[in-house]
Amino acid sequence: QVHLVESGGGLVQAGGSLRLSCAGSGRTFSSMFVAWFRQAPGRERELVAAINWNGDSTNYANSVAGRFTISRDSAKNTVYLQMDSLKPEDTAVYYCGTTWSGVRAMGVHLYDYWGQGTQVTVSS
Repeated sequence: QVHLVESGGGLVQAGGSLRLSCAGSGRTFSSMFVAWFRQAPGRERELVAAINWNGDSTNYANSVAGRFTISRDSAKNTVYLQMDSLKPEDTAVYYCGTTWSGVRAMGVHLYDYWGQGTQVTVSS
């Protein structure tokens, strides 16, 4: 069993930054791939970024590449999403999830565990 808790969301102006955290617990968390997804109202949940167990392999959606950075602190069992140059279209609920299927796993059905989500709102 893996338990995930996201934090760090909030309201920010366009061009600003936020850092999201995903704190994980459970025996297998440190070995699993972890991804950040987001879901805007009326839209499907989409992959934002993913990272492997030791942080040396990552994957980003085209829409966030160059602006967002995913990282992992194994000592703290935490995965971060640094979000810079935020745009209004980044507004969504952000979720972290875990999978064994690799950093390019895009389908939500491939993820075993999810956090409760954290709201990110970017004003124009």
